[in-house]
Amino acid sequence: MKTKKIIAILLMTAMLFLILAACGTVAEKFDTSKDREGNAITLPDKIDKIISIGPSNTELLVAFGFGDKIIAVDEYSNVGGIKSDLPRFNMYAPDGEQMIDLQPDVIFITGMTKAANDDPLKVVEDAGICVIYIPSSPSIEDIKEDIRFVAAVMGADAKGKDIISDMEKEIDAIKKIGDTITESEKKTVYFEIGAAPWMYSLGEGTFMNEMIELLGAVNVLAGQGDWFSVSAEIILDANPDVILTTTDYIDDPLGEIKSRPGWDVITAVKNNDVYYIDTNSSNRPNHNIVIALKQMAKAIYPDKYN
Repeated sequence: MKTKKIIAILLMTAMLFLILAACGTVAEKFDTSKDREGNAITLPDKIDKIISIGPSNTELLVAFGFGDKIIAVDEYSNVGGIKSDLPRFNMYAPDGEQMIDLQPDVIFITGMTKAANDDPLKVVEDAGICVIYIPSSPSIEDIKEDIRFVAAVMGADAKGKDIISDMEKEIDAIKKIGDTITESEKKTVYFEIGAAPWMYSLGEGTFMNEMIELLGAVNVLAGQGDWFSVSAEIILDANPDVILTTTDYIDDPLGEIKSRPGWDVITAVKNNDVYYIDTNSSNRPNHNIVIALKQMAKAIYPDKYN
């Protein structure tokens, strides 16, 4: 009899745990004692006023439904869902004193702001304002962790899960097709993020390289690391099947590539397989990378992804 009671208690405990887990009351709590750069932070009890530095941060906060809480942004955050007349800061040299005057509860800031400075917002931190650094993440999994982190900071865990779930569905559907592409079908890709004469591209250790591989294609510069300058000779030698570009600061980026001296011998140029990929969704490490991923899929394998 005693054994039956113990079994019954164990079964009830297990059922209760399952019920609580299904309701979301038993969940792993994301650590918000440090920002995504590893700096110790102390969140305020309430977040009503946000300064968002970095377009990827701004887009994510808007996606969470907090656009109305944003009181200032950087000069590149030209996104919908925020007021058009907000104060704007130089992303690479923000004015800390001006930020203090705005009295924000928190500041979300890109790691790129530290590129030329050790701690440009120390004066803001010293004033007791919570500064949250989110560096540019190198992988899709890291981007998802960024989303989970911001969700936890803002008390929007459920919304964060929804955004990540939507991302994963899109990515998984594309990867499923990419996994079916055989070695003989794999196309080589040159992905350009800076036009001539200062050409820039990417290699391993970047989420964009990961995206190319998800599609079942091969980055001709995968052997390189991160982001780097490229010479015309390297691309001529690589002879990619497809060329993608995110350049949007010249009038005709596709025509410029196809008219480069000597590039008419490249397979991608000969076959007119040169395509533009949306700059914002491909370069900003947040949930919108799936927009670029779908564009890349249709450009590289139009017969596979439609």
